[in-house]
Amino acid sequence: MSFQISPGVRVKEIDATNVIPAVSSSIGGFAGSFNWGPTDEIVLVSSENELVEKFGSPDDNTAKYFLTAASFLKYGNALKVVRVSSGHLNAVATGGTGQLIKNEEDYDNNYSGGSLSVGPWVAKYPGVLGNSLKVSVVTAGVSTSNYNAWPFKGEFDGKPETSDFAKDLGKTSAADEMHICVVDELGAISGTPNTVLEKFAFVSQGSDAKKPDGTTNFYKEVINQTSEWIWWSDHDTSLTDAGETVASQSGAMTTNTAVIDSSLAGGTDDNAPTNAEIAIGYDNFEDAETVDINLLFAYPDVNNSSTIANDLISIATARKDCMAFVSPPLEDSVGVANPHTSVIQWCDGTDSGHDGLTSSSYGFVDSGALYVYDKYNDVYRYIGASGHMAGLCANTDNVADSWFSPAGINRGQLLGVAKLAYNPTKAQRDELYKGRINPLVSMPGQGTLLFGDKTLLQRPSAFDRVNVRRLFITLEKAISTAAKAQLFEFNDEFTRAQFKNLVEPFLRDVKGRRGITDSLVVCDGTNNTSQVIDANRFVADIFIKPARSINFITLNFIATRSGVEFSEISGQ
Repeated sequence: MSFQISPGVRVKEIDATNVIPAVSSSIGGFAGSFNWGPTDEIVLVSSENELVEKFGSPDDNTAKYFLTAASFLKYGNALKVVRVSSGHLNAVATGGTGQLIKNEEDYDNNYSGGSLSVGPWVAKYPGVLGNSLKVSVVTAGVSTSNYNAWPFKGEFDGKPETSDFAKDLGKTSAADEMHICVVDELGAISGTPNTVLEKFAFVSQGSDAKKPDGTTNFYKEVINQTSEWIWWSDHDTSLTDAGETVASQSGAMTTNTAVIDSSLAGGTDDNAPTNAEIAIGYDNFEDAETVDINLLFAYPDVNNSSTIANDLISIATARKDCMAFVSPPLEDSVGVANPHTSVIQWCDGTDSGHDGLTSSSYGFVDSGALYVYDKYNDVYRYIGASGHMAGLCANTDNVADSWFSPAGINRGQLLGVAKLAYNPTKAQRDELYKGRINPLVSMPGQGTLLFGDKTLLQRPSAFDRVNVRRLFITLEKAISTAAKAQLFEFNDEFTRAQFKNLVEPFLRDVKGRRGITDSLVVCDGTNNTSQVIDANRFVADIFIKPARSINFITLNFIATRSGVEFSEISGQ
């Protein structure tokens, strides 16, 4: 009720402790081709080991994508990866035709009911790696001699019989238990043929079966919920009552007396995705409201185009809360006579075949390829530097703040680089910088460095420097998040003062951390006029003087005669 009718005390609590929240600025986003893992789905990885675990180790076809993603993880620990779908198929039980099951959502929506008709099992993810899998099953109906001859008997504590769940129901002859082994039959996964990858002991054929802790023990659900390698596809024809409830059984659930082995086949790869297929993968990052990323990067476009580069720049520009880091095609910097000229022409569109890179403060381009070691295949390879560039920004966030420049000796050191495709001279660096391209250099005793912090914005502006752009991304993201608390409040002096008192301390903190030199927040009747209020709008003007990075240093060394006082010539 709004008003008390009779005398009394009513306690109300008002929360006036709102602050500007901390926001992420170091989450990477990448799409590429991999040998394993879900497709068309964002997967968060925090290390190179986790990248291998979720997407498989690379081969000659996928190494360029894998190494680009792994290069970011040398600096940051949060990378959202999309495996692009480009003609892959999941392996299925022998005799069936390979199927495309993109990810768990695709399986749940289309295949979890047993509609595939390709046998009892299907590889969890698309790719030829699934062809190495075999699923071996024994049931309670298996003879003792066959069980003893089963090569995976040693993985289990005993022969499957009747489950405790069935016994508790009085179904002492249900014989519902099974052992299931997922095996690397060909050794393509583990390196050793017939290595057991997973085992599921004493699971039940009954759909109502439960473990002592109350969780399901139905083999289909156990496999689908916990296996890293396979999905259930259908009940094997030997399991005559599988999927029925244990409670309804009047006798044994199966008459099978042998081991059921199902080798998988039909999985295929197409690890040469087109620019269009890569672009579809990056579409997963378009929605700023549902996907939080800050540093988009890509492997260089195939066929010497700028399709993917401009697609990333377009996504970042539309989102306004992230930057796109792109690299020139390898053909422009590896093994060419004048690489800096080729890279400049690719960037400005003066070479044939494409329109150059879009002018945008949300884009960043480097000068060429890096030569790195591929430990998974024991070879050196050239890759684009975009993953390292995005990684340097993530590292800058960790050691300083997002509004510091990621370039130079202090924060611009590249890790794990054997050599550059070319090391630009000072004159070449001048040309690259005028063309909006950030040089990568190797200096004696200094290492391999990022030696520029320009964005792809063509016109002169504070936003033609990456530290300023990332400063405003951080400020806009944090303040706009806090501003949501003002939605549906009254546009009056109290709300405006509350918002101003929220923002000003935050900006003072950023100033103290060297991000800005000054600021002013205007949120009053001057910009919230009666017309603005009547339109149900709320306006705040936030003026910012960003701190600028040093790009040019002049050192004047002046020799004087012995009798001259320094104060006479310096004015100090």
